[in-house]
Amino acid sequence: MTQPETPKSTPEEPWPVRVVSQKIGSWVSKLGWVWVDGQVAQISRRPGASTVFLTLRDPSADLSLTVTTNRDVLDIGAPELDEGARVVLHAKPEFYAARGTLSLRADEIRQVGLGELLARLEKLKKLLAAEGLFARERKRRPPFLPGRIGLITGRSSAAERDVLTNARRRWPAVEFRVVNVAVQGPSAVPQMVDALKVLDGDDTIDVIIIARGGGSVEDLLPFSDEALCRAVFDCRTPVVSAIGHETDIPLLDYVADVRASTPTDAAKRIVPDLAEETRLIGLARQRLGRAVTGLLDREQHRLDAVRSRPVLARPQVMIEQRATEVVALRDRAARCLDHKLAAAAGDLRHTLARLRALSPAATLERGYAIVQRADGHVVRSPADVAKGDELRVRLAAGDLSAAVTDSPG
Repeated sequence: MTQPETPKSTPEEPWPVRVVSQKIGSWVSKLGWVWVDGQVAQISRRPGASTVFLTLRDPSADLSLTVTTNRDVLDIGAPELDEGARVVLHAKPEFYAARGTLSLRADEIRQVGLGELLARLEKLKKLLAAEGLFARERKRRPPFLPGRIGLITGRSSAAERDVLTNARRRWPAVEFRVVNVAVQGPSAVPQMVDALKVLDGDDTIDVIIIARGGGSVEDLLPFSDEALCRAVFDCRTPVVSAIGHETDIPLLDYVADVRASTPTDAAKRIVPDLAEETRLIGLARQRLGRAVTGLLDREQHRLDAVRSRPVLARPQVMIEQRATEVVALRDRAARCLDHKLAAAAGDLRHTLARLRALSPAATLERGYAIVQRADGHVVRSPADVAKGDELRVRLAAGDLSAAVTDSPG
């Protein structure tokens, strides 16, 4: 079953465009007078007219406002005002309901002098330094040999020619992606910020160079702009600043990862010199060859010294030495054994001689006899026998039998 459509709420009564414009104009008219800082992008002085029209541009954004003022106000406050100059003016916002445009009506205009500009730059420098934009530890080292280099510079400028010529002279195969921008004037900062975003988003870019030739302090003001400095700080890709001459140091030099004194110096810092690198490689190969040759010579000498030792020159010498030692030990053992045997034989002979001297057989040899009774008892006294007892007489040459014929007395 189809659900019924929910009825749309009826809007309030719409305002006509003129009413909206009138209300905006009424609100703007309530604003008071304000001091405005900007850069003059255009001046329109009509002959015979007392009103002068200025186009005031924000140096850090793509935004501009129309300013109307009296010729006398301009002649008193900034008689030599020219396009590109920095001004501070006292103005009141005005909204023209018929055209729907916002403008400023100025009653006082002051051209910012060099001293005031330098004071502002010094104040901005301290602010950025306090926030850590100049810290050394956050600076990145560009690659030794970048595959592709991004270059932000003026169209057909000497800075572009110096970077490209010197870089290709040092390393002919280097590749560039060049983005040409305005390097001075009210549109310089927005264009450079946009170019930075484009190159930083290109994954093939390894390093970005921002280059410009020399110029006055006013000409180099865009490179000290806060918006540009913060854009460089936010880049993922290393940035090289190559602005002006050696003595020119805009704030961009402090924020960039590498500061080059000139565009030519930037080319020398970013790519190596092919001839110098070839020479260094040749020297390194020579040192490596000498080191390897020296190592081989030392090891050959050590090997020769080891091979010249007797144990390796004549391996049988060690066996012969051991065989000689074995023979000597064997002879020594034989001599010791013979000596001990001879000494033992002598001792045995002496013992036998003493034994024989003391033995009964030796006594019998001298003519003595041993008389024993029949029971084997040795007769030592006549009282040991009786008449008629059988006796055995042992002589040296044999035995005799005898009998007692007479009683012992």
